Amino acid sequence: MQQQYKSFLIRDWEPRDRDIAAQLIAQVLTEYGLGCQPCGADRDVQEVENHYEQGAFWVVEKEGDVVGTAGFYPIPRGTNAVEIRKMYLLPGARRQGLGRYLMAALEREIAQCGFAEIYLETATVLKEAVLLYESLGYEQLDPSEVETDRCDRIYRKSLSP
Repeated sequence: MQQQYKSFLIRDWEPRDRDIAAQLIAQVLTEYGLGCQPCGADRDVQEVENHYEQGAFWVVEKEGDVVGTAGFYPIPRGTNAVEIRKMYLLPGARRQGLGRYLMAALEREIAQCGFAEIYLETATVLKEAVLLYESLGYEQLDPSEVETDRCDRIYRKSLSP
């Protein structure tokens, strides 16, 4: 997959992206006071080949520099469901419509793959993300269903057949 949005290139992850994607995610988590868990919740970034084989993991570039990530993979909860994972943008890539564009691209890809439901987990401190998900019709579920330690919100969206 390769798409252009304004001056951003969105493309499939490649093994050469492993370290920079992990560093980017850790940087954004630290910015918001959330801990990076390379042996826990963030292990999938170190092992993209094992976790995203039946999904997708993208990097976002601007002028050759990786400035964002986004992905999804199938999960056992729900009905024919996936979880959107690792959608992080560096500060210079925010407030330009890129997050909304990425969500729409993820939803299109997920629907094309035949999935019926999307779940995602996030933290209240990620205010911009929370507003984005809610504006896109994601329904907040009971917080007791959250599986990731640093998250306190879980959302679901059903895709139209």
